[in-house]
Amino acid sequence: MSSLISAVSWVRRGVAARQPSKYVLDDKELERVSVLARIELESAQDELKRAHEAAQSMGQGDESIDAEEDDGDENWVDEDENAMDVDGGAIKPKADKDDLSQYNLDDYDNEDTRTGDDAENEREELEILPTDNILIAAKTEDEISQLEIYVYEESEDNLYVHHDLMLPNFPLCLEWLNFPPASTSSNNDPTNSGFGNYIAVGTLDPEIEIWSLDIVEAMYPNSVLGRPDRTKAHVPTPLGTGKKKKKKTKPRATEKGYHVDAILGLSWNKKQRNFLASASADKTVKLWDLSRSPTINDDGEGGAIRSFDVHKDKVQAVQWNEKDPTVLLTGSYDRTVRVFDSRSPESGVGAFLGSDVEALRWDPWQDSSFYVSLENGLVLNFDTRTLPSNLDQPCPARFTLSAHDGATSSIDINPHIKGCLVTGGTDKLVKIWNVDETDGKQNVSLVSSRDLGVGKVFSTVWSPDDPLTVAAGGSKAKLQIWDVGSNFGARKAFAAKLKEAGRQLREREEGSGGVVGLASDDESDEEEGD
Repeated sequence: MSSLISAVSWVRRGVAARQPSKYVLDDKELERVSVLARIELESAQDELKRAHEAAQSMGQGDESIDAEEDDGDENWVDEDENAMDVDGGAIKPKADKDDLSQYNLDDYDNEDTRTGDDAENEREELEILPTDNILIAAKTEDEISQLEIYVYEESEDNLYVHHDLMLPNFPLCLEWLNFPPASTSSNNDPTNSGFGNYIAVGTLDPEIEIWSLDIVEAMYPNSVLGRPDRTKAHVPTPLGTGKKKKKKTKPRATEKGYHVDAILGLSWNKKQRNFLASASADKTVKLWDLSRSPTINDDGEGGAIRSFDVHKDKVQAVQWNEKDPTVLLTGSYDRTVRVFDSRSPESGVGAFLGSDVEALRWDPWQDSSFYVSLENGLVLNFDTRTLPSNLDQPCPARFTLSAHDGATSSIDINPHIKGCLVTGGTDKLVKIWNVDETDGKQNVSLVSSRDLGVGKVFSTVWSPDDPLTVAAGGSKAKLQIWDVGSNFGARKAFAAKLKEAGRQLREREEGSGGVVGLASDDESDEEEGD
């Protein structure tokens, strides 16, 4: 499987804990994990041990444990052929184990034996300032999937990986939320303020995992929505009697309380904070109450509180209407979008699109308006008040935008500037659009187009703090941040709207390019023009 970033999410400034805590694997945590995963306690211990060993092999955990494990190997040698010589001299043979006793390696991981300087340095490395943004990237590299949590220091144009979390399968979607799930880890803040810093993750597995972003080196999520013991999505359900091998597998029977196929979309309700909606390849949309225990008993009680069968094919995307928090917008591979009240889904409206849905967004500036991007490269804008309840009736869009050559795989609407859109496509371009309304008619113009070097673009998201800063990820497994305000054309196009919104752009030096990515010692900086 090629390396890629499939989804990106921002966390606004001041939300993350200034000093993240370290994961503690105690008896209470082991018991929680065993209940959450519906496995025996001994199996939970084995599972966590394997996860820890896998993290160690990737260099994610405490490297001192590797030193302890290698301590008994008398024949250890450095296998790095490019290891640097010291002072130009010959490489010295490995010293006897007794000679290393002065370093007290066995107790290196013990907090009580570490010096004050070591502890202070570690605190400084983990510290997240109130002026820092957090970004989460769903990344797969060398068939290993993980969440990479970045810190972005906007004033310094600095982006770096803070920590990462192992995932069980290929990640497909992310959704940030500040509501602590009911089965939250014992590692969390004991004050239980009702707020927090969490990320919900949808993968090829039917389960939704919710992780705290304020805990480092975590080996198991704070909550799991679903029935991993029942679905076992990685184990195919064969067709026929088993006497003959068949390539196809039969679809799993739909369940009301949990998904039985991959999670393709997630949306957290910002007004009714305990609600999370999920879209799945099992053709259903489900509503979860995060204040309830996610454990589903054998009688089917627990789990999702509602299940909606409004589509005839995989449901690719879902989003709550922030201005009307009971209304859901969904898009599917059945080439339709649906808008319905979660209390009475049978009375919803919709539209037939003619192509598979890639992404969709409500317009935060107009209660009844939304955008949908399609596999054929188009972006459509609809008004829910004009949508029919019967999909047999044609429903033209308010306007149609031919955005990309190939699929328009991502779209986001700027929360700071009215009529400012960003799209990303499989043509490797990120584009900024300006939508002006004159006499009730929308006029759309392309403001800027740029190849950010992320490959095919799978995710583009506006910053929650800066008016013209966007993050993008794609098929090259690179996360890039683009300050669109560094582009003269963008500053000119949005000057009036910025002034109206009372926002100011950061002053940049001419020729800076406005693109920030991970600093690399191996690659020379390439200057990209607008």
